[in-house]
Amino acid sequence: MKTAAPLLLLTASLFALPALAQERVWRCGNEYTNNATVAQQRGCKVMEGGNVTVVQGASRAALGGAAGSTSASRSPAGSPRVEGADQRARDGEARSVLESELRKAESRQAELQKEYNNGEPEKQGSEGRNYQKYLDRVAEMKAELARNESDIAGIRREISRLPAPKN
Repeated sequence: MKTAAPLLLLTASLFALPALAQERVWRCGNEYTNNATVAQQRGCKVMEGGNVTVVQGASRAALGGAAGSTSASRSPAGSPRVEGADQRARDGEARSVLESELRKAESRQAELQKEYNNGEPEKQGSEGRNYQKYLDRVAEMKAELARNESDIAGIRREISRLPAPKN
């Protein structure tokens, strides 16, 4: 028991150290400070109940103009440069994959529309006795048709974003 007391004191002091290391933080509008004299001069409010992490952003001048003026087609800094022929090959491969997906989605849409039968699909099994079951299935079919149509529209949008194939 005597050896447990020093160990307990040591453990308790280790858990107390982070609490002692934290300083008060004041909020001055959109700025934060841990300098009490500056905070009192500017009439800042003490931040309570949480940690504050402030990340300094680069100024517009440091970015070389307006912050939002970067082009969407520009690659991130440090990314490898891709040769024109390689990029065209990648674009062609992407186009063929998307066109394949489009064909599958369109054939699935045709199957769904045929099965849906303009909102009056054939009844199955117990749906003759349980009309609500039939209505639930019709609603699911309608939702699946809408999802598939949305998928088709998305694939077409992606295809339209790719550069036109060069012959």
